[in-house]
Amino acid sequence: MELRLTEIFHSLQGESRTVGCPTVFVRLTGCPQRCVWCDTEYAFSGGEKWTLAAIREQVAAHGAHYVTVTGGEPLAQPNCLPLLTALCDDGYQVSLETGGAMDIAGVDERVSVVMDLKAPGSGEQHNNRLENIPLLKAHHQVKFVLADRKDYDWARFMLDQHQLHKRVSDVLFSPVQDGLA
Repeated sequence: MELRLTEIFHSLQGESRTVGCPTVFVRLTGCPQRCVWCDTEYAFSGGEKWTLAAIREQVAAHGAHYVTVTGGEPLAQPNCLPLLTALCDDGYQVSLETGGAMDIAGVDERVSVVMDLKAPGSGEQHNNRLENIPLLKAHHQVKFVLADRKDYDWARFMLDQHQLHKRVSDVLFSPVQDGLA
């Protein structure tokens, strides 16, 4: 079983509820979306094929308790689901950063999904898979990346319309660099 991988690295988590915690990041290659403000375009293509066993070995070598699987869009690779389960089985606290356009139904229940609902300023709002919202669990998180006031107003509307603050543990608002004042 293989996955296309852009990088594995160890750093402090800069977002979500584990901000500040030492975390191993597994960045999978590929993304079907093209957000205007994307900061990881280098993960759209390329990468190298890694076996599931090699990824697990590399994650273990870093010695962190937290693992974040990110991209690109991790769920664009079907073998992402077995990777998430394997990392949970290995005893890690695992989070999945997903853009919200791919189905989350198959994600292991132990994984903390961080779903980034795309606001209008992203250029990808039309790809939000709203069918994912009822699948969100209490230990999941929803993130909105905001470029301007219109994005903020849209995020507040989505928050209220779908009662997201009652559905997930954390709702995160993150400004685009140089976007919000």
